[in-house]
Amino acid sequence: MTEETGPSISVQSAEPHDLAAVAELRWQWVLENEGTPVLSHDDFLAHFAEWAAENGASHHCTIARRGETVIGMAWLATVPRVPSSRAPVRASGDVQSVYVVPAERNSGTGGRILAAVLARAFEAGLERVTVQSTPGAVTAYERAGFAASARLLQATWTP
Repeated sequence: MTEETGPSISVQSAEPHDLAAVAELRWQWVLENEGTPVLSHDDFLAHFAEWAAENGASHHCTIARRGETVIGMAWLATVPRVPSSRAPVRASGDVQSVYVVPAERNSGTGGRILAAVLARAFEAGLERVTVQSTPGAVTAYERAGFAASARLLQATWTP
């Protein structure tokens, strides 16, 4: 370890004791990308903890940590798919809420998190993994192996 780089970065599965830090990252993501929250900070943290407990079976969080500090995250949501006669057990995944703190961006940290998420997804046998990106992150996802698909379509609700 040098003074210039500080402690090395590790990428791992989030543990229950990491969820408060992960909730803080999600709070920051919203402030950067979506504007003013509709919940207070404390209400959001409580809601996030409840949501994480309720959705642990379908949502897995991977984090990056520098020393003891959580500096990045990505969630993998796994969705069962309708069985077929060729594949009775099927599932797909969706990468959600990827965030790296600003001071750690452009360091390869996000790529390491995505590599870990994709390794987990494909080791679990997921058929495909999708992601919805902000415009500025498209190239990062492409570097990680994501590509546009003419067959994957979406509909969005407009109030």
